[in-house]
Amino acid sequence: MKKEEVKSSALLLLTAAIWGFAFVAQRVGTMHVGAFTFTGLRFALGSLSLLPIVIFTGRRREKSNNKVETKSSFVTAGIIAGSALFTAASFQQIGLIYTTAGKAGFITGLYIVFVPILGIFLKQKTHVTTWLGVFVAIIGLYFLSVNEGFYIELGDWLEIIGAVFWAVHILVIDHFAKKVDAVKLSIMQFVTCSALSLMAALIFEDISIAALSQIVIPLLYGGILSGGVAYTIQAIAQKHAKPSHAAIAMSMESVFASIGGLILLGEIMPLRGYLGCALMLAGMLLSQYENFTKTKAEASTTVTEQ
Repeated sequence: MKKEEVKSSALLLLTAAIWGFAFVAQRVGTMHVGAFTFTGLRFALGSLSLLPIVIFTGRRREKSNNKVETKSSFVTAGIIAGSALFTAASFQQIGLIYTTAGKAGFITGLYIVFVPILGIFLKQKTHVTTWLGVFVAIIGLYFLSVNEGFYIELGDWLEIIGAVFWAVHILVIDHFAKKVDAVKLSIMQFVTCSALSLMAALIFEDISIAALSQIVIPLLYGGILSGGVAYTIQAIAQKHAKPSHAAIAMSMESVFASIGGLILLGEIMPLRGYLGCALMLAGMLLSQYENFTKTKAEASTTVTEQ
């Protein structure tokens, strides 16, 4: 393996770790403030954290960018992507009120499986291994979330719905990323998600300075480290990463969420739950089999920020 590929894989693994531990930050946030409040402030910080990237790379992008782009095009794209992001993030954050960071991480990771399934409606080809991955992931979900009374708890249902919308968000990003600047799109979608979340917070939640003072560190982590920092690392890493390495590394996000929940929050699953996690991870990787067989030039790897 080339030195650049090893470095890229390590950086992608670091990105997955940052995003995985973000579930812990979000879980802590639910203990003090409403879901919309936390999400709104988190993505406000996320948009601000991306501004330096625009400032330092703007001129170079203008010189090398061959995309036909207008101000209205990236604003429109950002609003649409931000609306999808708001929906996905809201279900995820509300779900974390009722479930653990570890379970939320693995269930959210199902977006990797849902992307090719939803792609069918866009007339995208789906490999047979994708369906095998779906089958294995569903079995894993059964062991992780279905209780003895044969029902799924509210928090897990919300995370499942959120995973579907994360997949929708990825497809939206994939569509617009070919037409507008990726960083501008990211900032605009973060701003849109933040605005929608804060509006919802003003309507449905009580916001107090005392409560906000309790979530400074989770907010900084979720907004800046999981936003601008992780985004930058991912962008650098994917320049030289093989699709197979990227798929494996990013699938580890759910594993890091479980590790973070165990170490920092003392979340312990029964053996049945860990078996479910293992099966879900296997299903996620199987669903990415096509990427394993592609070269870097052939693949178009799209990853969403959590």
